Amino acid sequence: LASTKTELPAPYGPWMEIAHDLPQLITSHQLRSRVHQMPQLSTRHLRGREELHLAHLVLSFITMGYIWQEGEEGTVKVLPRNLAVPFWEVSQALGLPPILSHADFVLANWRRKDPNGPLEIENLDTIISLPGGESLRGFILVTLLVEKAAVPGIKAIIQAIHAVQQLEEETLYKALQKLAEAIGDMTKALKRMHDYVDPAVFYTVIRIFLSGWKDNPAMLEGLLYEGVAAEPMAYSGGSAAQSTVLHAFDELLGIRHGEESTAFLHRMRDYMPPPHRAFVEEICRAPSLKQHVLSSGDERLRVAFNQCVSALADLRSYHITIVTRYISIPAAKAKAERAEPGNRAGPSAGKPPSALEAKGTGGSHI
Repeated sequence: LASTKTELPAPYGPWMEIAHDLPQLITSHQLRSRVHQMPQLSTRHLRGREELHLAHLVLSFITMGYIWQEGEEGTVKVLPRNLAVPFWEVSQALGLPPILSHADFVLANWRRKDPNGPLEIENLDTIISLPGGESLRGFILVTLLVEKAAVPGIKAIIQAIHAVQQLEEETLYKALQKLAEAIGDMTKALKRMHDYVDPAVFYTVIRIFLSGWKDNPAMLEGLLYEGVAAEPMAYSGGSAAQSTVLHAFDELLGIRHGEESTAFLHRMRDYMPPPHRAFVEEICRAPSLKQHVLSSGDERLRVAFNQCVSALADLRSYHITIVTRYISIPAAKAKAERAEPGNRAGPSAGKPPSALEAKGTGGSHI
């Protein structure tokens, strides 16, 4: 969670101007025409990873706004070259896909209001926004705080792996305790979602902008990146399944998911920054912690290991509670309202998208 740059170099003013005005440009249906007038900029003036990450964030937000400006019925088949080419180049340089990912939406999209102030929600803000106002800000920043709560757990993973290799049982025991505590703190952070995010706003306004063009009935053919490739390409939308943290915990603890979930989770790894992906794969290659704990015959270690698994199960159960409140219940309401005779409000009435009723934005089944 390195603090991020919030401005690109001067030549990229045209991108930043659009990016800082996105909510207004989208709700007034002017973003597409603004993008069409945007100059074709070279990416060669971007220096270093921070600037590249900020450029990816900016271009991914503009792209999501461009695609979904008119809702799910008004999608486009082509991303114009003045947006597609630089977005593709920046994506290639970072090893990220040319779509909004968790790494953009959350990890690269925060700043401190008071630079010397704490990393608490009152002192945080997003860099780039989309429609959804305070609920969108809350959704991004609460997710960031869940990532922040995970940090001691990530450090504990490294300590645990070293402890297994060095046969240091006391260090291992302490690392497992730290890991269980961090996972518990992530659940606590996630509970703040209810204070900051309105389910109706999330479901009807925010969600569509996180949707991708793979496994999405609203964009069956994918998207043609003009000037990049001759054929359309399909990418999954943003999903917390792209966060490295839970993948790392699963690998360390030897958690196995069902066939369908496993395939989805493994595909989500392609949406992580390459160093994150490498970290998960490194844990995967380490000797099995579970086997070590079992063969040690140490009761304290077994209890500490089981506490980590319980904490992880609690976190996932709580996430399902959130999904129910923010997606399943509003989806059922929307469905019921559509079924009512005489309820034929057009798209202008802030009609919630129906294509993703039973799916997460990443394209997995709810």
